[in-house]
Amino acid sequence: MAEPFDIEAHARRLADEGYTLIEDFADAAVLAAARTALAPHLGAHHGRNAFEGFSTERVYTLVARGKVFEDLTADPRLLALLDRFLLPGYLLTASQAICIYPGEAAQAVHFDDGFYRQPRPRPAVSLSLIGAVDAFTDTNGATDIIPGSHLWSDADIAALSPQKAESLLRPVVMPAGGAIVFQGTLLHRGGANRSNAPRLAFTNQYCQPWARTQENFYLGVPRARARAMSPRLQDLLGYNIWPPFMGQVTGSHPLKSLEDDWIAPVER
Repeated sequence: MAEPFDIEAHARRLADEGYTLIEDFADAAVLAAARTALAPHLGAHHGRNAFEGFSTERVYTLVARGKVFEDLTADPRLLALLDRFLLPGYLLTASQAICIYPGEAAQAVHFDDGFYRQPRPRPAVSLSLIGAVDAFTDTNGATDIIPGSHLWSDADIAALSPQKAESLLRPVVMPAGGAIVFQGTLLHRGGANRSNAPRLAFTNQYCQPWARTQENFYLGVPRARARAMSPRLQDLLGYNIWPPFMGQVTGSHPLKSLEDDWIAPVER
């Protein structure tokens, strides 16, 4: 029997260390459904640059690739944890599957909300989840993190030499079905895959309601698909108002745009 979800312990570790592990985030049935839903989308292309990974596949807009990914994106345990760190009305900013193949080099060390250019130290603008479809080992491309680095200043990061970074990085070893949740200010990287098998994972990132999202889900998720999603997931995709009126559509609530007979006012 799974242990009860200890949200207080997870929230403390996120605040103190910058990350926490949920080792039973997805069970075997969910992982099997994720593999089945992903199968038609894998094998198309590898990354276009060293950051994406020349020996890495990414499937973008994952939230719309199958009901299993809708459920994982809006997992109640995860959202309860995000509620502690982000303002009400926070958004899904990125949703991907990532498959790192043998021979892939390690990513550059980075932090996920670095494109929000407020000076550090500061609260994170986003939080990320990486879920293991394949078990993460210290040789197959497990995410490497620097615990505590979410509190660093810009000067601390500028002073970090490659040699020092290598000494501080720690691989996130976890079983299939496990997940790491971490602050968008935590330094990390995708690790090198020195094994003889690919390493498949999914990742979702969530940002403050006032922040611009990485993925444009209004264009990426067809209206019919968004209309069929749960109200909570529609909120995460931006079909809501952040008071007093951010997100309005020509003066109306954005949910109206999902109605069958909706026509953009400028076309009437």
